[in-house]
Amino acid sequence: MKNEKVLIVEDDEPLLKFLNANLRARGYEVISAQDGLEALDQVEREMPDLIILDINLPKLDGLEVCRRVRQWCKTPIMIVSARGRESDKVTCLDMGAD
Repeated sequence: MKNEKVLIVEDDEPLLKFLNANLRARGYEVISAQDGLEALDQVEREMPDLIILDINLPKLDGLEVCRRVRQWCKTPIMIVSARGRESDKVTCLDMGAD
């Protein structure tokens, strides 16, 4: 049985390490990206089973990453963000987040 692959897209190094360690401890294969362009490349190359995506990213923000990924990929996208307003949540869902 193959491990499920999770892509973490996060530019905050401590949070990235925390998520990485916790997912690996639970048996997931983890790959990561620290900016939006790298995230798009990783999705295309690795075809992860889940994408954990920050919104505030360098080079290309998470909303645009989400929108572009949704054009050709149905992988579930979970948003991790400090943004908490209802309008931010609606925007994420409109862009294709799960």
